[in-house]
Amino acid sequence: MIRLASIGEASKALGVSIPTLRRWDMEGKLVPQRTPGGQRRYDLSSLFGERSATTEARVTVAYARVSSNDQKADLDRQKRVLEMFCTARGWTFEVVSDLGSGMNYQKKGLRRLLDGIVSGRVGRLVITHKDRLLRFGAELVFALCEAKSVEVVVINQGDQASFEEDLARDVLEIITVFRARLYGSRSRKNQRLLDAMKKAVEA
Repeated sequence: MIRLASIGEASKALGVSIPTLRRWDMEGKLVPQRTPGGQRRYDLSSLFGERSATTEARVTVAYARVSSNDQKADLDRQKRVLEMFCTARGWTFEVVSDLGSGMNYQKKGLRRLLDGIVSGRVGRLVITHKDRLLRFGAELVFALCEAKSVEVVVINQGDQASFEEDLARDVLEIITVFRARLYGSRSRKNQRLLDAMKKAVEA
């Protein structure tokens, strides 16, 4: 006998939100059964097959990033980890990489990735750590992935992704932006504060 799951159970089993399941229903991607009271019920076995077919029809993108040239060895390591991970699971994939700050939203690789997600070409995103995507704002990309039914796989959920120097570079970039905005300001106190922060980070 087939056990039908509630929308909450189906959401947890598939790792997608309840609004995503409702949207798939409205788009005709999934057609759940209805109880006499009008509630959705899902056959999980067919649901897994449906999602698998939808995901596999699109490309898997493995994304790697480091902040500077002196971290190229780490970039190569990330690529190897991603390649081994995807190959072990039998996924057809492509590797997209960037060399640039986690604060830079205009990196070529990142733009290529986002274009692929928006266009529907990308079905799965694989990264070694969350902050390899962006230092701040990765959650927005994940929300876009959910809206486009893109599976996100973060290989290392809890490990620290990079060295302290990497984070320090991003903090310095933030300070530089604020200094530029405050340039010419009459508030010397603000300038002194930013200068002191920069020296502390560099130290």
